[in-house]
Amino acid sequence: MTTGLLLAPGAGADRNQSALVAVDGAVTEAGGDVVRMDFPYRKAGRRAPDKPGVLVEAVQGEAALLRERVTRLVAGGRSMGGRICSMAVAEGLAADALVLISYPLHPPGRPDRLRTEHFPALEGPCLFVSGTRDAFGSVSEFEKATSAIPGPVTFEWVEGKDHAIRGADAPVADIVVGWLRRLRLL
Repeated sequence: MTTGLLLAPGAGADRNQSALVAVDGAVTEAGGDVVRMDFPYRKAGRRAPDKPGVLVEAVQGEAALLRERVTRLVAGGRSMGGRICSMAVAEGLAADALVLISYPLHPPGRPDRLRTEHFPALEGPCLFVSGTRDAFGSVSEFEKATSAIPGPVTFEWVEGKDHAIRGADAPVADIVVGWLRRLRLL
């Protein structure tokens, strides 16, 4: 059996974002089939993200192509990319697990604007990897908000890192591979 991992970038990045490249390398080395995607606005050379429906549709399309050559699918990505993948899964995309790196739980300084309305529809395993100093969601905010997810939730905190988790690409990649191995997806 082959596991495919679809990785989507954050709003301000493209498929070559360093954490995604590191995860791609580690998962590929472990035997997975990885696709790092770009969203339509990036492909068109625009900086502002498309509406969520367009982004979800892009994830669904990339996942369908990857599904043609793998038996199991894991979706996820960094920041907005992970959020959009989780929304696609909540809307019916068949995925065996979600990898959510620096999930943007809420806009910085706006804990009242949670991005969690779709969490009750996430029934599969979810991995959240975030810095302990992430302005998009604190450890306690994540623990509270993710209680709405019916599937198993795993947290991995990168000590002292903010939303960008700069300088932690290799540890993040190791975390993802280790988690996928524990789930017997690699």
